[in-house]
Amino acid sequence: MFEQSFKNIDDVLWKDAGLSSELDYIEQTSWILFLKYLDDLEEDRKQEALLAGKEYKYIIDPKFRWEVWACPKMADGKLDHNKALSGDDLKDFVDHELFPYLKKFKSEEPDTIDYKIGEIFSEIKNKIQSGYTLRNILDVVDGMHFHTQSEKYELSHLYESKIKNMGNAGRNGGEYYTPRPLIKAIVKVVDLKIGNKIYDGAVGSAGFLVSAFEYLSQDREKLSPDQWDVLQKKTFYGKEKKSLAYIIGIMNMILHGIEAPNIIHTNTLTENLADIQEKDRYDIIITNPPFGGKERPEVQQNFPIKTSETAFLFLQHFIKILKAGGKAGIVIKNTFLSNTDNASVSLRKLLLESCNLHTILDLPGGTFTGAGVKTVVLFFTKGEPTKKIWYYQLNLDRNLGKTNPLNDSDLADFLALQKTKSDSANSWTIDVVGKGRSSGSEADGGATLKSDFSSTFDLSVKNPNKDGEIKIREPKEILREIEEADKENEKILKKIKTII
Repeated sequence: MFEQSFKNIDDVLWKDAGLSSELDYIEQTSWILFLKYLDDLEEDRKQEALLAGKEYKYIIDPKFRWEVWACPKMADGKLDHNKALSGDDLKDFVDHELFPYLKKFKSEEPDTIDYKIGEIFSEIKNKIQSGYTLRNILDVVDGMHFHTQSEKYELSHLYESKIKNMGNAGRNGGEYYTPRPLIKAIVKVVDLKIGNKIYDGAVGSAGFLVSAFEYLSQDREKLSPDQWDVLQKKTFYGKEKKSLAYIIGIMNMILHGIEAPNIIHTNTLTENLADIQEKDRYDIIITNPPFGGKERPEVQQNFPIKTSETAFLFLQHFIKILKAGGKAGIVIKNTFLSNTDNASVSLRKLLLESCNLHTILDLPGGTFTGAGVKTVVLFFTKGEPTKKIWYYQLNLDRNLGKTNPLNDSDLADFLALQKTKSDSANSWTIDVVGKGRSSGSEADGGATLKSDFSSTFDLSVKNPNKDGEIKIREPKEILREIEEADKENEKILKKIKTII
C-alpha cells in the first residue's frame, strides 16, 4: 500500500535542486512522515480519551497541526486549495514558522515524545528548495495513514528498506546499516528479557534497538501495562555522534512504536572510562561500532589501552559500561582476532580475562555491502574469565552482495547449534584455559590455539573441519558482479549529470 507512495516521493525529490542523494531523500522524507505519524497518533489518543470519558490535550497547537497547515480539507474530504499553502508561501511557513515552533519542544521532559519533537527539529532543517515540490510530497503523505498495527508495520518495514538504500549511498552512509538478519540473530543469542537495560553506543539508524523492541514486544497482548511502560521508557538507550544518523535513529524507533527513544546526540568516545559508575551500566549491549576510523590523541586519553582505531576504543567502552553478568553481541573486524600490535594484544587479554567470550561468529566477505572487510561477532558475558570459545564459521554456497544479501535462513544453522554449542562441519570449540583442543587432539588435526597464545592471545583459529582449499570463483560469476557494478555506476553518473 505504501510502497508506491515512497516511490512517488522519491521521484518528486529527485527533481528538487536542494537534494542530491539517498541520504537527502530519507532525511527530508523522515520529517514529513514523522509529522503525519504524529498527527495520526494524536487522533488515536483523542479517540481513546473520548472512550474513557476524558478530554484530550493536544501536543501540537492548532495552527501547526497537519490538518491545518499541510492538508486542510473541505467538507467532502478533498484538499481545500483555497487554504492549502504552496510555492513560496508554503516554504516560508515551514522555514520561518513551523520549524522554529517545533524546536521549542526541547524544553519538555526528556522521556516524552514532546521532547523528541524538539530534538528532531533542532537537528534537522528543510532542504527542499521548491514549495511546489513540498506541496506534492505533502499530498502523497496525506494519503498514508498510520492508525492500525498493520499500517504501522508496513511503514516501519518500508522505512527500514529506505535506510538500507541510504546505507549503500556512500561511504558515510554505509556506517548506518547492518543487515537485519544478522541483527535479529544477535538479539536471539543474547536472549533479552523485559527489565533489561539495553544499550548501543554507536546507535546509527537504531537497527539493533528496533530489533530488540520487536523481539520483546512480539506478544504485546501478554504484556502488563507496567511491562509496556518499562519497554517504552526504561529499556532502550543509545548514543550517536553524527547528526543525520541521530535523527534517522530517533525517527526509526518512533515509527516502530517506541514513542520517546532514549538516544543522546554525543560522541560516545569522549566519555572517560574512569568516570563510568555502576549506575551508568547496562545489562545488554548489542552493536556494530564503526571501524577503520581514527580518533584524536585527546580522545584516546580517555582509555587505558591507547589506539586510534575507533572500533577498539568502542570495545573498551562496552566492556567497561556492561554490568557484571551482563551480555553483549558486538560486530568487529576479524583482524581483531589476530592483530599483533600492542593495543590489539592488550585488548584481547582484557576481554578474555574480564569476560567469558563464549561464542565467535565468523562472517563471510560481502556480509556488509560495500564494506570490503570481513567481520566477526563477539558474544560475551562480563564478570568471569573465558574458559572455552565456541566458533562458528558461516560458510554459504553463494557469494554475498547487493543482489544476494544475507537472509534469515543463512543463520538458522548457527542459531540452532549455538544453543548447545555443538560441533559440526562449520563449528568447533577451543579450550582457552588449557590453551589446547576440544575438537580432537593436535595430532588428529583438531582445532588449537597457537603455541605463543600466552603472550599474543591470538584468537584466529583455522576451522579443523576444512582442508584449507581455496574456493575458486567461476568467471561467469565474477563477470556478472562487474556488470551489476557498472549498471549501478551508470545510474549514479546519470543523476550527477542532471545536477551539474
